[in-house]
Amino acid sequence: MGDLGRMLIFIGGLLLVVGIILILAGKANLPIGRLPGDIVYRGKNATFYFPLVTSILLSVILSLVLYVVNRMRR
Repeated sequence: MGDLGRMLIFIGGLLLVVGIILILAGKANLPIGRLPGDIVYRGKNATFYFPLVTSILLSVILSLVLYVVNRMRR
């Protein structure tokens, strides 16, 4: 149970850091969520938005961070 608790604390801390980065990125006018390649469809009564490139970019960054953390634990 101790390992599960540590993992949950680590994930919570990681989410906190990512949240702070996203808040600061919004204030710095970085185009997170509005990158070229994000899909936006505006119809008469509805709007569909899918941040494809943003999702891929965040996935790559998160994979690199977790890779570095995993290498540091060994």
